[in-house]
Amino acid sequence: MIKKVANIKKLSESNSILEDLQYWLKKTYEERLSAVEFLRRQHDGSSERLQRVARVIERT
Repeated sequence: MIKKVANIKKLSESNSILEDLQYWLKKTYEERLSAVEFLRRQHDGSSERLQRVARVIERT
């Protein structure tokens, strides 16, 4: 059975940016890269490469 865990902190005491940084620095670069790839696939779809974007701008 899954045990429910809750950490209750006051917002004034929370330093989530520092905690996030410490969390990700504990991970290997492969794990960090895998997480970025996972987020990219969620945002862009499952394509292997990023899409190129080209714009034509007419100058006056």
